[in-house]
Amino acid sequence: MIMMDKEKVIIVEGRSDKKKIEGMIKDSVEIICTNGTISRAKLDEWIDQLYDKEVFILVDSDEAGERLRKQLRREFPEAEHLYIDRMYREVAAAPKKHIATVLLSANIDVYADDW
Repeated sequence: MIMMDKEKVIIVEGRSDKKKIEGMIKDSVEIICTNGTISRAKLDEWIDQLYDKEVFILVDSDEAGERLRKQLRREFPEAEHLYIDRMYREVAAAPKKHIATVLLSANIDVYADDW
């Protein structure tokens, strides 16, 4: 029996976060930005769109990021939460090497020459 990998999706807060990680990822991964907040309608749309995909949450390690993470945890209970070190606070501010380590820990392949 052949096992098919689920499509992977990473939810991030902002465009700068998306830009930072999209060039690092070797795998075919969709990156979705919340732009800080998500409307109920948008959340409902995502729930339908992402129900059969492997979802990862990668948000900032600040108060706004933790609020968003809590909301996404309720809506996507099966999602895997990825964390950057609190000393960097923002995904966009974290060194590529650190982000690569976080992504690799979730079995998301990255380009080694990027860091």
